[in-house]
Amino acid sequence: MLKNPQIIYSWKAPLRPYKKRSKLILRFYVALSLLLSLIIFFFGDKILLLPIWSILFLFYTLTITPPPEVENKITTFGIESAGVIAAWENLSYFYFSRRFGFDTLTIVSQPPFFYHFYLVIPNNEVKEKVFSILTQHLIYQEKPQKTLADKIADFFLNLLPEEEEQRLTPTKTLTASETLKPV
Repeated sequence: MLKNPQIIYSWKAPLRPYKKRSKLILRFYVALSLLLSLIIFFFGDKILLLPIWSILFLFYTLTITPPPEVENKITTFGIESAGVIAAWENLSYFYFSRRFGFDTLTIVSQPPFFYHFYLVIPNNEVKEKVFSILTQHLIYQEKPQKTLADKIADFFLNLLPEEEEQRLTPTKTLTASETLKPV
């Protein structure tokens, strides 16, 4: 089988950062939606209940369903991920961030549109290789300027309650004579 010579580097990763959440987060989503619904029901237009509950459904599905694994490719023409191709001449700069324990690569397109491409980086080896390739084509920003949407997303992520990791308590180790006692 022939290897495509236009592919510079490729890696497989989840489509989006994902962290399995407990039922506590879902209760938080429902409680927040109920509170907003009650406020809007008594003081505002009832038609605004539809977007609130549709956003709740969106949060529920993104929390419950893990993302599929996709192949990301850096080619001589641009970047390809999940069937979307972005040409080098349409891209402006890139930066790395961290979300849900994953490193994410954010690539921003040229003005006036400023499209953002988010790619999950699975490990440091891939991150270093991608960094060295992208610096040849795009501008790297260590401290990117956050858009209003990024600030709002960070605000709501900070509102989420932290989940406590369940740790197993060590049990008593049994000696050989204690494990098999004759009856």
